[in-house]
Amino acid sequence: MINRYLEKAWVQYLCLATLTALLVYYFGWVFDFGYKFDWSVLYKKDASYGVVLGDMLITGLGNTITISLISSGIALGLGVLFGLGRLSQFKPVNWFASAYVEFFRNTPLLIQLFFWYFALPMGLPEELRNKLFDYNYEMVAATLALGIYTSAFMAEVIRAGIQSIPKGLLEASYSSGLTPFQTLSKIVLPLAFRAIIPPLGSEFLNNMKNSSLAMVVGVTELCWASQQIESLTFKGFEATTAATIVYLSLSLIIAGILNLVNLKLQIIPKKDKTIGHAFADIFFWPFLAPLSLLSALSSCCFRRRSEDFNLTRAQAARKALLNKIKKIFSLVWKATFVSFLLFVVVMAGVGLSGFNFQVIWDNLGTLIYWRFPSGGPNEVLWGLGGLSFSILMSVIAISVSFFIGLIVGVGRTSKNKLFFIPSTLYIELIRGNPLIMVIFWIYFFIPILTGTFLNVFWSATIALTVFTGAYLAEIVRSGIQNIPPGQLEAAVSTGLTYLQAMRKIILPQALKQMLPAIVGQFIAIFKDSSLAFVIGVLELTFVAQGLNNRLMIYPFEIYTTVAALYFICCYMMSIVARRLERKLSTDTFRLQM
Repeated sequence: MINRYLEKAWVQYLCLATLTALLVYYFGWVFDFGYKFDWSVLYKKDASYGVVLGDMLITGLGNTITISLISSGIALGLGVLFGLGRLSQFKPVNWFASAYVEFFRNTPLLIQLFFWYFALPMGLPEELRNKLFDYNYEMVAATLALGIYTSAFMAEVIRAGIQSIPKGLLEASYSSGLTPFQTLSKIVLPLAFRAIIPPLGSEFLNNMKNSSLAMVVGVTELCWASQQIESLTFKGFEATTAATIVYLSLSLIIAGILNLVNLKLQIIPKKDKTIGHAFADIFFWPFLAPLSLLSALSSCCFRRRSEDFNLTRAQAARKALLNKIKKIFSLVWKATFVSFLLFVVVMAGVGLSGFNFQVIWDNLGTLIYWRFPSGGPNEVLWGLGGLSFSILMSVIAISVSFFIGLIVGVGRTSKNKLFFIPSTLYIELIRGNPLIMVIFWIYFFIPILTGTFLNVFWSATIALTVFTGAYLAEIVRSGIQNIPPGQLEAAVSTGLTYLQAMRKIILPQALKQMLPAIVGQFIAIFKDSSLAFVIGVLELTFVAQGLNNRLMIYPFEIYTTVAALYFICCYMMSIVARRLERKLSTDTFRLQM
């Protein structure tokens, strides 16, 4: 009887509205937070400082947008370059591009930020170092680090998009006489463009959220502004809520633009186009109209002449000479690149030879396990810290969040609004904000709700779990939706309930497709455990920063060792992910250039 009523949409909406009203009533009037809300700190002039502190958020928003746009441009340019480099048949180019992508993908952004800001200037002459910091080096270092980090992910997206083209098209293009470059520019890239755009858009969105990490090197972006208001007024709830809403708004705007791009790229009959398609056409008209005009002008002014295959002796000799010149230029370019690569290797060797390896050896144990097992009475797990702490946090987060993601992901695919709406809100709210904001929410505001102060380790672990659960939920949703819908219908028609069909039929099949993505998410959360640094968790990044502050003159040794530890762990897991992907993927091809 109850199940029959709950199947009706108006009953589902009524239940959700009633539950929302009860929660608002309880937390708004019944529950005593012990906290006095004052939203006026965001828009009124502060009597102590004589300024409107909310203006910091506007300034921070401007810096966030600036960093995001510039770093996205850097990332896209480098991503195209190294993505094509990974497809090169010239082995030195392929090796260099692969090393670049693997290194920057498998080390945390926070470590790269610290390296660019703290370590790199120490290797420069003092006069040049002082000039760097006179010209807002914090912003430059954060933008450069973010662009290089994101470019490694974009390179993989571009490579994967190109290799997703059916093998038969490649063979047909070669059989028609096209060169590899012509095949790439005229056939592969135009077709791969539609496959590349959605994941590239996701990387732009991640890039915007990752810009929040610029606060750790002193950039006055949005996250830094919210924490500055909290430190000046002790009104962290109001400041963090405002920053969260702004981040969520930016994420929704970017997601909306990506949806318009997807609508614009769809090839459908004109009669099937919706209002969304019309709006996409209007939105992109100012960008596409000049390109169409230039294309029309170029086609009028530079008409293509038909190729004459009956060449005269002089024309044949000229063509042969041009081919020889091309081969000479190709050899010169290859020799130049190999020389550059050898120069980089030699300089890296010279730099490593100047390291004080005794400092690394003396502090390696501290970086791996801190003071375990002889820690102080106030330390968690007998003084465990460093790399071991990062691994432990990641294992707990991925283990617990798997069940969260499973439940929320199934709810996200449900037609029942009682499950669909809360699941969607959870996913969009968490994924629309940077992890560092989630950490601040858990660490600073859970004690307000519970009255109990959490240890920094458990605060960071809970934040990682909540954050990872939202991403795993999307992985589960994608895996479920990849299963043919007829299987669910057939299972329900045999008498199974929706949950039974999910548990016995759909999820066992979807898990096979989800495994590589789940391993990839574990790698991501292991790197993101470095963000626990901001609340003082004794994980690897925090220990490294403490050692650097104590030793002062060995930043290269410390951060290179930390990057190597992160890289070894992440690369081993990425090997597992790639093996799973190859084992479970369909037939693909490798473009040789």
